[in-house]
Amino acid sequence: MEEFEVKFLNIDPDSIETKLVALGATKKFDRIFHRAVFDYADLRLDKAAAWVRVRDEGEQVTLSFKQRLNADQSNVHANDTGMVEEEVVVSDFETACKILRHIGLADKFFMENRRVQYHLDGVEVDIEYWPLIKPYIEIEGKSWAEVDKTILSLGLNPDDKKIFSTTQIYEQQGIRDKDYQILTFDRQVKKA
Repeated sequence: MEEFEVKFLNIDPDSIETKLVALGATKKFDRIFHRAVFDYADLRLDKAAAWVRVRDEGEQVTLSFKQRLNADQSNVHANDTGMVEEEVVVSDFETACKILRHIGLADKFFMENRRVQYHLDGVEVDIEYWPLIKPYIEIEGKSWAEVDKTILSLGLNPDDKKIFSTTQIYEQQGIRDKDYQILTFDRQVKKA
């Protein structure tokens, strides 16, 4: 299923929250997410701009396959045309990780992020905090029209929207998240 999601970098989180509240958005949560990312040992998913993720979202655990569409992996500033995401809810983070290891996938890295989520007219607006980089927002709707309407409601410049992965944001900051085994707010451990 195609995702309709964009990112805006270099934002002021307090200003965005003030705008969201003024527009009548509902704050859904403010929590830390934990994720384990997997690939084959030969990194064939990474080469195809894809990955498998198990994410603990606090209220549920999800297992996802994600793939960037028309990704130019040689240019960290290039927008993709979109993202494919297939996701299911699973009952247990550790068990899902073990199953992936049993079928031949290898641990790529473990990460965490803090997400402050608002809903505005059926659209999710997430203020994202990740280790080592500045906060940004994600806007996700059921269509590009919904996303574009929210962009304008928040007073953002549509020309500044980014359609790409968090990995690209890291790379734009000179950080390769793939070089880390663990990347959390309190701990950053590079691969040996």
